[in-house]
Amino acid sequence: MPESTVTETLAKVRVVLVRPKGSGNIGSVARAMKNTGLRELALVGGGRTESLSARSMAVHARDILDGARRFGTIREAVADCGLVVGTTCRKGLYRDHVELPREMARDMVAAVAGPDAPPAALLFGPEDHGLSNADLRHCQRLVTIPSHPEQPSLNLAQAVMVCLYEIYVAATLGAPREERLKRAPAEAVEALFDRMKDTLLKVGFLDPQNPEHILLALRRVLGRAGLEERDVKILSGLFRQVEWYAQGGWEVAEEKRWQGVKLR
Repeated sequence: MPESTVTETLAKVRVVLVRPKGSGNIGSVARAMKNTGLRELALVGGGRTESLSARSMAVHARDILDGARRFGTIREAVADCGLVVGTTCRKGLYRDHVELPREMARDMVAAVAGPDAPPAALLFGPEDHGLSNADLRHCQRLVTIPSHPEQPSLNLAQAVMVCLYEIYVAATLGAPREERLKRAPAEAVEALFDRMKDTLLKVGFLDPQNPEHILLALRRVLGRAGLEERDVKILSGLFRQVEWYAQGGWEVAEEKRWQGVKLR
């Protein structure tokens, strides 16, 4: 792949650090990004970039620290992204559908290919616990780094380097798979899930005490499929119609059915 194309591709991959604790780790992440040609660093919920520790660990990547953007929520940090991937080393009910970094990297490079493709985001959680289940609901895909069971947890900067190395290799050495769809921005998908949650609660499909239990499963299904903007509009319309029907629209529907009149 031409160098200019590689540069454009890597520029569309955003590294998002969620509630990072150690400023030295943030500097090390910046250095890993510089090593692999990535430029865009986002911080959610804190993180110091001006400390001596951060800047000394960044070495020649201090420009990435200076350009880091801060957001109050994950939703804001990934609002314009078409593909959002979360990292995890823990197993659990909501963490079954994980991929290896190499698989993730191929798909991410393909997702950002082309001048009109939206950016993609790769999320890393805080050093002590990683991304929570609440954090993961913003992700369409999950990736895990295989490691020895005696010490499965990696240092934050190590995990970032492994993932970014695979993305760099996929962008430079391997031709990306053709991306046949233009993914909808993450904010549009989040708005869809807001409507989906509201509607499914009203019709009694979701447990009000734990609605995310089923919603996370639905996120995984739709995340694996990938959603274009047209898909989001169709699904939003579907849930609007379900809500209308449940709130009395069924009477109108039945009346029109008896009259032989089309509902729409």
